[in-house]
Amino acid sequence: MLFHDTALIYGRYLRQSLRSRFALLFGVLMPLLYLLFFGPLLTGLPLGGRGSSWQVLVPGLLLQLGLFGASFAGFSVIIENGQGVVERMRVTPVGRPALLLGRVLRDATVFAFQAVLLVLAAVAMGLRAPLFGVLIGFAFVALLTVSLASLSYALAMKVRTPQEFGPTVNALTMPSMLLSGLMLPMTLGPAWLDVLSHLMPFRYLVDAVRDAYVGSYATEHMLYGTLVALAFTALAVTAGTRVFRTAGA
Repeated sequence: MLFHDTALIYGRYLRQSLRSRFALLFGVLMPLLYLLFFGPLLTGLPLGGRGSSWQVLVPGLLLQLGLFGASFAGFSVIIENGQGVVERMRVTPVGRPALLLGRVLRDATVFAFQAVLLVLAAVAMGLRAPLFGVLIGFAFVALLTVSLASLSYALAMKVRTPQEFGPTVNALTMPSMLLSGLMLPMTLGPAWLDVLSHLMPFRYLVDAVRDAYVGSYATEHMLYGTLVALAFTALAVTAGTRVFRTAGA
C-alpha cells in the first residue's frame, strides 16, 4: 500500500509541476547564469583539479541546483497548510509517509530534468565529460534533492509562516554553499578553510561528482561521497516521515 499511495501522491504533484512549465525552466535559471557569466572567467585558470574548468564548475552547479531548489521546497507545504489541503489529505486512506515520499520523488524528477538542461547547456559551452560520469552526477543530484526536500517539508510542518521558514533555510543553505566548494575547489583556499569544509557533508558529494566528470570512479572521493549521500538521504527521509506521521496527532 505504501508504494501505491506514494505513486498516487507522486502523480498528483508531478501533474501540477508539468502544468507550470515556466516554473520548471525558471528553477534552472540561477545555475545557468553562473554557467554563462561565471564559467568563461575560469577558462584556462589553474583550479587545482584534474580536467578542464568546466569539469570543475558544472558538478558544483548541479549540486547547487539541488541544494537551493530542494531546500525551499517546503514553501508549498506552508501554502497548503494555510489552505487546509494538508488536513484534508490526512483524513484520506493514504498513508502519511506517502504524503512526504510522493512529494520528494516529484522533486527529484523535476530537478533531474533541470540538471539535464544544465548539462546540455554546459556541453554547448565546452564541457566534455564521460557519459557514465554525467549519469553519476544526476544520481547524486537526485539523492541530494530527496534528502533536502524531506528536511524542508519537515521544517515546513513545524513552522507557521513563510517569514519563519525563509530565514531559517537561508541560514543553513548559504554556509553549505560557501563551505562545500560548489563554485571552486576548497583546496584553493587556506588550510584552515579546507579543514573546516570537511565538516560539511556536501563537500564529499561535490568531490565525488568532480571525480566522475573526469572518469575516475574507483577513488576515495567517490567512496566517501556515495556513503555520505546514502546515509544523509536515509536519515533525512526517516526524520521527514516521522514528522509527517506525528504532525497533528
